[in-house]
Amino acid sequence: QVQLVESGGGMVQAGDSLRLSCAASGRTFSRYTMGWFRQSPGKEREFVAATSRSGGNTYYADSVKGRFTISRDNSKNTVYLQMNSLKPEDTAVYYCAASPRLGATPRLNEYDYWGQGTQVTVSP
Repeated sequence: QVQLVESGGGMVQAGDSLRLSCAASGRTFSRYTMGWFRQSPGKEREFVAATSRSGGNTYYADSVKGRFTISRDNSKNTVYLQMNSLKPEDTAVYYCAASPRLGATPRLNEYDYWGQGTQVTVSP
């Protein structure tokens, strides 16, 4: 089992940057594909980015491609989401998740473990 704890959220202005972190418990972090998802009020949870077990492969939603970067440090059991050029439409609760799938997957139902989420608010 994997426990995930996100941090790094906050309130920023459009154009600013934030880096989210997700710390995982357990010794098997490197066996999981890691993903970031987000959910805003009244909307379904949506895929943001994913990274394969080694970090060698990444996958992004079109809405964040070129602005967000996912990375992981398996020695620290941590996955990151660097968010640049933030927009008001990026406002959401951001969740990290772990999947036993081999490759970076955008499918929400393929993730077994979820963090509690961290709020990101971007003002115009």
